Amino acid sequence: MPFPDAFYRWRPHPWHGIEIGDNAPSVVTAYIEITPFDSVKYESDKKTGYLRVDRPQRTSSQPPSLYGFIPRTYCGSRVANLMEGHNVKGDKDPLDICVISERPINHADIILNARVVGGLPMVDDGEADDKIIAVLEADHVWSGANDISDLPDIVIERLKHYFCTYKLQPTKETSVSIGEAYGRERAEKVVEASMLDYQERYGE
Repeated sequence: MPFPDAFYRWRPHPWHGIEIGDNAPSVVTAYIEITPFDSVKYESDKKTGYLRVDRPQRTSSQPPSLYGFIPRTYCGSRVANLMEGHNVKGDKDPLDICVISERPINHADIILNARVVGGLPMVDDGEADDKIIAVLEADHVWSGANDISDLPDIVIERLKHYFCTYKLQPTKETSVSIGEAYGRERAEKVVEASMLDYQERYGE
């Protein structure tokens, strides 16, 4: 039986209208905003859900992986409390995710399934801004990765370098600090915390 015409009238908001996935926090839906080919930073507009040009990248640095966020997550007090060694607050955004894929994906504004393997504990201007690291589910090269230790060190180094430098401006000190990468167990706790923070902030 076909859906009524009204069903196709509205596009779901990528933050609030897309399911996180039945196997979260291990495997999550990721909405991709930026690809490794982008020299412009795009960001989902919180009101409309469409991709908005946030800013051109100041330097030649480009993201080393697919980059976006996990739908129906929110970085609030629970996520902030997991940031070891810091007295911070959540950044009030959806939880960011970097997705590694062997085959180049050069198109943003897509959704995909990603297996969580670790994360980077990033603090930006006093706010918890974790970057979850995941691999594309069913990827023929990376699908066997189950933890951060299964990834080459250079992959983590490139991610850290990108996030440490992508906001750099001449004569200004960076407000970003990134600790040691953490593994799957902690990453899943961060995802779970962000899901609970979302329910508290935007509950059904």
